[in-house]
Amino acid sequence: MSQDAVKELKEELFYNKKNGLLKVSEKEIETANGYCEGYKDFISTAKTEREAAKLSISMAEKSGFKPFDRNAKYKAGDRVYFSNRGKTVAFAVIGKNGMECGTNITAAHIDSPRLDLKPNPLYEDTDLALFKTHYYGGIKKYQWTAVPLSLHGVFCKKDGSTVEVSLGEKDGEPQFVINDLLPHLDKEQSKRTMAEVIKGEELNVLIGSMPFKADEGSDLVKLNILKLLNEKYGITEEDFLSAELEMVPAMKPCDLGFDRSLIGGYGQDDRVCAYPALTAILDVKAPEKTAIAILADKEEIGSDGNTGLNSDFLYHCVCDLCYALGGDVTVALRNSCCLSADVNAAMDPTFKDVSEPMNASLVNYGVVLTKYTGARGKGGTSDASAEYVAKVRAMLDNANIIWQTGELGKVDAGGGGTVAMYIANLGVDVVDLGVPVLSMHAPFETTSKLDVYMCYRAMYEFMK
Repeated sequence: MSQDAVKELKEELFYNKKNGLLKVSEKEIETANGYCEGYKDFISTAKTEREAAKLSISMAEKSGFKPFDRNAKYKAGDRVYFSNRGKTVAFAVIGKNGMECGTNITAAHIDSPRLDLKPNPLYEDTDLALFKTHYYGGIKKYQWTAVPLSLHGVFCKKDGSTVEVSLGEKDGEPQFVINDLLPHLDKEQSKRTMAEVIKGEELNVLIGSMPFKADEGSDLVKLNILKLLNEKYGITEEDFLSAELEMVPAMKPCDLGFDRSLIGGYGQDDRVCAYPALTAILDVKAPEKTAIAILADKEEIGSDGNTGLNSDFLYHCVCDLCYALGGDVTVALRNSCCLSADVNAAMDPTFKDVSEPMNASLVNYGVVLTKYTGARGKGGTSDASAEYVAKVRAMLDNANIIWQTGELGKVDAGGGGTVAMYIANLGVDVVDLGVPVLSMHAPFETTSKLDVYMCYRAMYEFMK
């Protein structure tokens, strides 16, 4: 057999991954770059689950979406949404076929690792005022020191009023910081394991140093901070007890690299999939099957609680649609399909030893199809069926979407989970599909513009 024949046979039979930037035209690269400008604006504006839900609803309403009404009559192409306590939101475009034919669901999460303020957070020590925090989700605690932070969230007062807070994002606004120990004096700290270089109770945020002007008294810096908060937000210290306040990195998202092919920013896990899912359903017109895009809270801490996808929110969304359009919800769910839109860990050239190269996702190689997640022996995953994976493969190839497969590292290296198993528990066929990320869960994560755009194309192709 000639060398040319051998080459042709290899091309026919081998599975060869190739850098997506070498497979697409310059025009499509320009399209991807333009799409990502909107994405950067989104993650710059929406840094918490509340802000992401609010911004998503605003964008959807401009595209004709209206709150779902159980008493209304709907037809193909109608656009509705369901808001769950301002933290989780589902958007639906009514399909031409009935609900019992099933729905096409994309599910992403809009919460990200962060530092929550404790219920009683404000204290003074050595004439400095600080907030005590409780970290949310899996973080490397040492990464959160000596970086500028901003404050986001709400105060909910006893009179029923709510005060929104966003401070540290706009030019000229003050920011906050967690101080670290200088290297000249860290002899004992350096003996700690990496997990304890900074302990949870040491994630204390510096918020001020100016004392209230008085001749005598204690906690005068704390008093001055409370005076400023009262003047700005009308709150007292007791109002912290019914507040949800989050410290997040204040850095703006930006292009990375001389070639500007990458995006750096906070909260890309998982808003890098939430934004494509959202913009895809905004572009869907009158699909054959009803399309649903759900942006959920609480994934980073197990999806529990009434705004996580381990609740009955998605089930009741489908119930409501069946009530309005006719059909049995059990039949509708059993005939439904889902793309669990969550990120994968891209192989880092500096830390390749935690990845298994044949089954690792790579930056710029397209959206990642992940058959199963979980840890070690596939614990905590739904493990998509071969039949459904084949169906998704065909969809991606038929639409010329750049894609790859990937696992979350070596079998015994660790692992992670997504919302896929909670949706699978409803009888829905589901597989994970998302963007590869470098420095996942860090205050500043990295993604590829091409991969983000391919995620959008996959979500649109699936729901249209």
